[in-house]
Amino acid sequence: MIAIPLGVLAAARPRLGQVVLGLVAVVQTIPALALLVFMIPLLGIYAPPALAALFLYSLLPIVRNTHAGLSGIPRPLAESATALGLSWWSKLRRVELPLALPSMLAGIKTAAVINVGFATLGALVGAGGYGQPILTGIRLDSTPQILEGAIPSALMALVTQGLFDLAERHLVPRGLRPRG
Repeated sequence: MIAIPLGVLAAARPRLGQVVLGLVAVVQTIPALALLVFMIPLLGIYAPPALAALFLYSLLPIVRNTHAGLSGIPRPLAESATALGLSWWSKLRRVELPLALPSMLAGIKTAAVINVGFATLGALVGAGGYGQPILTGIRLDSTPQILEGAIPSALMALVTQGLFDLAERHLVPRGLRPRG
């Protein structure tokens, strides 16, 4: 709900877009553990810092892919929508967003799959989840306990990937889907 409008803004206003893309890229360069630790003084322990970090890590792939999808629309298509008399909002909603949808979905899928793996680190700040058995297993040197958290987490990432692939087939018109 925040990343897509930021990507639209970045594509619509190139100078401001460079600032937006730069800021979300900086957040992505912060190591995951450091970001979690930075969130503790701001949000306390347990779920809030983990959720905030997951949100921040989601921004870059979605903003960048939304920007790339909108910026990659051939100029004649955008100009023809303007020539037809469409307002900025109508052109965006009826022409540009549908054309950028494959790229936008790829960014959302990337963010979702990354976050499934990153969420296991939430156990470090008391957020629990599949990271808890992994941490306990590491402390106890227990491979079965580590796998108790690692296997469901990996399966969840694969299911997430598959669900987005299915969604893409249903949401993106056949002529706009990537070939291959």
